Amino acid sequence: MRVFLLTLVVLLPAVQAETKKTNFLFIAVDDLRPELNCYGRTQMITPNMDALAANGTLFMRNYCQQAVCSPSRTSLMTGLRPDSTKVYDLSTHFRDKVPDTITLPQHLIANGYHAEAYGKIYHGGYDDKRSWSVPAMATHQLGGKGYLNKQTEERLAALKKEAREKGLKGKAISNYARGPATEAADVSDEKYSDGGTTAAGIKALQKLSKGDKPFFLAVGLLKPHLPFTCPKKYWDMYDASKIKLADNPFAPKNVTPYSMHTFGELRSYSDMPQKGNVPAEDAKRLIHGYYACVSYVDALIGELVTEVERLRLMENTVIIVWGDHGWHLGDHNLWCKHSNFENATRSPMIVRAPGHKPGGKTLALTEFVDIYPTFCELAGVPLPGHLEGTSFVPLLSEPNRPWKKAAFSQYPRGGNNGVMGYSMRTNRYHYIEWQSRKDGSIQASELYDHDNDADENENIAGKPEQKELVARLSIMVKGGWKAAKP
Repeated sequence: MRVFLLTLVVLLPAVQAETKKTNFLFIAVDDLRPELNCYGRTQMITPNMDALAANGTLFMRNYCQQAVCSPSRTSLMTGLRPDSTKVYDLSTHFRDKVPDTITLPQHLIANGYHAEAYGKIYHGGYDDKRSWSVPAMATHQLGGKGYLNKQTEERLAALKKEAREKGLKGKAISNYARGPATEAADVSDEKYSDGGTTAAGIKALQKLSKGDKPFFLAVGLLKPHLPFTCPKKYWDMYDASKIKLADNPFAPKNVTPYSMHTFGELRSYSDMPQKGNVPAEDAKRLIHGYYACVSYVDALIGELVTEVERLRLMENTVIIVWGDHGWHLGDHNLWCKHSNFENATRSPMIVRAPGHKPGGKTLALTEFVDIYPTFCELAGVPLPGHLEGTSFVPLLSEPNRPWKKAAFSQYPRGGNNGVMGYSMRTNRYHYIEWQSRKDGSIQASELYDHDNDADENENIAGKPEQKELVARLSIMVKGGWKAAKP
């Protein structure tokens, strides 16, 4: 495992600094919980992300706009919230709903940048040609595989052949040919998909460092998304006998009928139960696999940052690491994301920006829609008028300054005729209002007091003594993000 060492850069004189435009290394990580060591948790081994946080700014309370890949990534890349993009699922592309929206890399290109992408940046949206200077390269184009054990590969090949013989096509084939939820092949890093993506990212850095334009390089890593497959050496970093299950493997008291789900994503794997609870041994194996995949991704991030340093790009390159949303690991008896609970909506974000004090840690409430305006400010380019976030550049210098009153997420249940759960996180409270998508009427509410219940084990919205607070928070939800700005 490689751990990079960042050298602190002495600020250049103003005249010289002006000659070097700001570059961006934009590292996306799928399904990453904010449980790295730098977040005060010790169960996962993450030295490279911890080192980046020590030399940058760590955002302790950062939230996605919806806890599922496509809506989250769409909101980040467009600077628009899900109610503006109308992207609430995995099949809707934002160009179908807001076709003329200018994405973050598209805006940078218009202002003199070169933009490239490798791996998963948009969910299934690699064909958004307007976002990139050259065609984006999807994970499957970059070498490496999802499964590497010979027995698994042979089984999947046979199932795919069987599916085709049955007349199945497209996604129906992959749904029929299901692999296991975990794998630990004894191979080198580049043999799995994320290793191939990282190698491509390093080559791109080498090429772009010689270019005549500032660059925006996006590298999207799949892990720790299911299946939890990575080299065996990362599994071996953990003692399986010491893996602990979630402390709260039960639904919150007074939970609403809309809050929970049946984690169908996990059940799509061949070795997972099709209904009911996940057995304890399988749960420990899943948690072990999740930890191993996070350590694998951490090592790859270390390689990318080390290459930035080797190429002498640190003095004018912003590096951001972000996870597209959180993930349930058996807490509330849930797995995967797809909820409005804190563990699904809260996601890690680390930003290293040259010229800003290293080692900052902020408790300010931030959101993924804030990245777009932040990058514009760091690049010195104008902000497009459509943005729905707030630049957090001031937090890079003053992490403890007053900031937003709230951060907002949302999650739909039941389609267009169902409900939309609007989640609002304030400094102390997490309030969720489930509104009818037909008439906006409130169907249910949740309230969690993080000063007394950080794990969200009891919904207190229905308690008489909370009536006034719930009414006040409901007004804040209706006021929305504009009213919560700093």
